Amino acid sequence: MSKQRFWVVLISCITLSMQAQQTQPLAFNEAGELKIVQFTDVHFQVGNPASESALECIDHVLDVEQPHLVVFTGDVVYNKPAEEGLRTVLQRVSKHKVPFVVTLGNHDEEQDLDRTTLYHVVRSIPGCLQTEECNQFVLRVNASRGINTAALLYVFDSHAYSPLSQVKGYDWIKADQIAWYRRVSAQFTEDNQQNPLPALSFFHIPLPEYGEAATDQNAILYGTRMEAACSPKLNSGLFTAFMEQGDVMACFVGHDHDNDYAVMWRGILLAYGRFTGGNTEYNHLPNGARVIVLHEGKRSFTTWIRTREGAIEQRTTYPDSYIKDDWRKRK
Repeated sequence: MSKQRFWVVLISCITLSMQAQQTQPLAFNEAGELKIVQFTDVHFQVGNPASESALECIDHVLDVEQPHLVVFTGDVVYNKPAEEGLRTVLQRVSKHKVPFVVTLGNHDEEQDLDRTTLYHVVRSIPGCLQTEECNQFVLRVNASRGINTAALLYVFDSHAYSPLSQVKGYDWIKADQIAWYRRVSAQFTEDNQQNPLPALSFFHIPLPEYGEAATDQNAILYGTRMEAACSPKLNSGLFTAFMEQGDVMACFVGHDHDNDYAVMWRGILLAYGRFTGGNTEYNHLPNGARVIVLHEGKRSFTTWIRTREGAIEQRTTYPDSYIKDDWRKRK
């Protein structure tokens, strides 16, 4: 059977009944793996030579890792014209013939295009799996054999800045987005004989729980923490929803350029990607990307940082690397 037997389904923003089927496959390979590369905070500036290192980083990581999917977690463009910058970055992935999805950050719409138009540009690039502009969607990952759904990838738009005058700082994932997630998750669980499917989530701005976890001296943390988590001042409850639904194993975000850590918090891994951009914004780590390898049939994945220079850093496996062993059982 050809590779075209596999399908990726993108669930719309509104209801479960509104589904858009993809013609490009996304499925576990014969080894039972699905490799994802997360690029974040490219901060690409048209005409700025400092952005060339971001494009070089994208090329190198894709050449070496050969992923099945790329996820951009926001702040892709950082000057005008935004369309030219967005196309330049995404076409860099498209030429590698790797499917991709994009969720925007807080800086993308500060240039000369609004969010709706930016998503329209994203969808026009060959290889994009998104079919409509929306605040959240889910990708189904099929089994290596057959067409049964084996895992889920939730992607949320975490918006930009607080819309409330009395609340300063960044915006939050909204109640309707969380309600949508609960409906979709519950339906997939019901369809899977009441067993939650292994799932990951991606968005730009870290949840408030990131700061809580990173400052807990008992939490297991791998990676670099050089700044406080720049989270919303209000907690809208997405992390609670993840815990109650029981499917999401990890969140992957960007936004904070000097953080690339992953920390276990109440059974869910809270992870940053590695800053991908050049010296168009603050950064004190070699630019790179986070790589995630999902394991079919297990609530498990392996992850590491791949730098533009070729180094591999912080290779860990969820959940094993983040669980304290029982010293009483040691011989």
